[in-house]
Amino acid sequence: MKHLLKLGDLTTAEIISILDLADTLKKENKEGIAHHHLKGKTLGMIFTKSSTRTRVSFEVGMYQLGGNALFLSGNDLQIGRGEPIEDTARVLSRFLDGIMIRTFKQDDVEKLAEYGSIPIVNGLTDYCHPCQVLADLQTIREFKGALNSLKLAFIGDGNNMANSLIVGCIKVGMSVSIACPNGYEPDAEIVKWGYAQGKLEITDSPLKAAENADVIYTDVWASMGQEGEAAIRQKAFEGFQVNDVLMSKAKADAMVLHCLPAHRGEEITAEVLEAHANEIFEEAENRLHAQKAVLVTLMK
Repeated sequence: MKHLLKLGDLTTAEIISILDLADTLKKENKEGIAHHHLKGKTLGMIFTKSSTRTRVSFEVGMYQLGGNALFLSGNDLQIGRGEPIEDTARVLSRFLDGIMIRTFKQDDVEKLAEYGSIPIVNGLTDYCHPCQVLADLQTIREFKGALNSLKLAFIGDGNNMANSLIVGCIKVGMSVSIACPNGYEPDAEIVKWGYAQGKLEITDSPLKAAENADVIYTDVWASMGQEGEAAIRQKAFEGFQVNDVLMSKAKADAMVLHCLPAHRGEEITAEVLEAHANEIFEEAENRLHAQKAVLVTLMK
């Protein structure tokens, strides 16, 4: 494992290894045990999309690992003035020990890895969000004790979260049901792969997707960069809310996850969110621990 570009590049064993290390680092963190595995290392963090959880968790994570994190916005780099990503990759590789990038195009992440000589971590693209799903899997395993044979139902837009959940969950033995309106399905190649594994269902019925689910997952209807479509999406996603009616179809002990930020009253009711706040905010915290595990795996 040289990079974390998308979960499809990882084996099941590599995913489990990251989760196991994340659990260890979290336990040590809670017990106040220092783990400076990356002492003297510097992570460059490129942001062309703004963030709360991604920036704070990576920056704090590098500090806790004994290293340094350098925040680089699109305005701070020559990328913003037209320098090719290929040149940026080769220059930064001579200064840094790793790069985390949160951006729009998956191709930019892939090019950084192709032309650079240091580990690259995908902090989010429009195509996938591998770091979030590693934190999600860590959280599910904490609450459920295991991952194999569980069912996750994702309700909403077939976006980068849906794409990564399909791959990550299936690779660890879970089944996935995606409920989305027609025209808002996940990536076609990922859907094809999921069907081939015999572990994926795509439906336009949220209630059908939620049947006997162990985990209910949702995300905002209009992601970053889609604000102009908000009114159209509001109408398209009517009936795709995680509420008490939908939760009644899931297992009685089903957990609820949300990658945040959440729009209460839209994709999820305030009542359901608050009833499952412990799970959702543990999930948010686990971004820190899962990403530290990724950084140690790649940069130590």
